[in-house]
Amino acid sequence: MSDRPEEAAVERVMGIFAHPDDPEFFSGGTFAKWAAEGKTVTFVLATSGDKGSGVLEMQSDRLVEIREAEERAAAARLGVHEVVFLRYPDGELQPSLDLRRQLTRLIRIKQPDIVVTNDPTAWWYGSNYINHPDHRAIGEAALAAIFPSARDHLTFPELYFEEHLAPHKVRYVYVCGTHEPNLKVDVTDYLETKIAALYEHRSQIADMEEMARRQRENVDPQFMGNGRRYTEAFRFFQLS
Repeated sequence: MSDRPEEAAVERVMGIFAHPDDPEFFSGGTFAKWAAEGKTVTFVLATSGDKGSGVLEMQSDRLVEIREAEERAAAARLGVHEVVFLRYPDGELQPSLDLRRQLTRLIRIKQPDIVVTNDPTAWWYGSNYINHPDHRAIGEAALAAIFPSARDHLTFPELYFEEHLAPHKVRYVYVCGTHEPNLKVDVTDYLETKIAALYEHRSQIADMEEMARRQRENVDPQFMGNGRRYTEAFRFFQLS
């Protein structure tokens, strides 16, 4: 498994995820690295996490305010340029044509060279975590929007003929949370930035010190002989 290739003339990155905190947990170090390199990074969040609270007095409208504010603060820590919320209901996300159309529209507007999203085939991790169905749904919708929808002007023709959004070909795709990674990004220099971004998600992380400890202990054993190195793994695609 190799480190990332040298992406030619990459200027724009888009992360497409289901919930606030997903970009930071899955690949916050990589986003921080790209932002530090001068790339323009945009996050697209399909939901605002309106179900994610164990506080029985919490209402969804208040939770949306909290979680959107947390995500904007976390994204700012990483150096992200913009956060777009689509506000689908949390826990009910489907890879629908409507969602695919919205993602296709955003890809054509923002014209990212790189898109990062979740693996739609990952149903569980280990023996103690079932993957959230929204993660699978956003991955399926995002990959379909990347190929072929954003590429072909006759897919969702109203985007081209009525909204005048030209087709766009995404060059590189990074699929995170995958069981079949073929690329690692060294994020050692950005681990503390990732942790600082995660600290903004106060409504979601009960024990911040434990979260930080786990992040710092997650050393890549492949590089143990070269000091403590931290990586984020992806299934990488270079589309022609």
